[in-house]
Amino acid sequence: MFAWIVSPLAVLLVVPALVYLWTLIRPHRIRTEAEIDASPEKVWRVLTDFAAYPEWNPFIVSARGEARVGARLTNELSNDGKVMTFSPTVLAAAPGRELRWIGRFVMPGIVDGEHYFLIEDLGGGRSRLVQGETFTGALVPFAGKLLDVAGNFAAMNTALKARAEKTA
Repeated sequence: MFAWIVSPLAVLLVVPALVYLWTLIRPHRIRTEAEIDASPEKVWRVLTDFAAYPEWNPFIVSARGEARVGARLTNELSNDGKVMTFSPTVLAAAPGRELRWIGRFVMPGIVDGEHYFLIEDLGGGRSRLVQGETFTGALVPFAGKLLDVAGNFAAMNTALKARAEKTA
């Protein structure tokens, strides 16, 4: 009788752990980029002016907090007409170079998304913005379409480009 109870319990614990480990080896990655006719400092100012996001950002329609390592942000995402709120923790905030945060669904290891913005100086007052995310966690292989947000990243890149170039 004991084996009958332990076996299903083992499956419930071991299978998610193995799936999680698999996503560490083969995470779901998204990467987009845009070239912008504005300096890295200008791109950074637009990117980190969270209060202005409702004016221009089609994906992160609201953001509150500070671009400071360890700070918690409150972001509202618009995806397929639905708005979702999450509170990531800032992992990196290097002005003119990088903003990175990690958001988690429920608890660590279920669905973890490490989101990043890299700003590269192309010289001559031009920049390249690279926006991406790496998803890991036990539910990532089953999340399917929920993690297919590359189009939203591209739309945000385009809108950020327009705003930075307009005010450059």
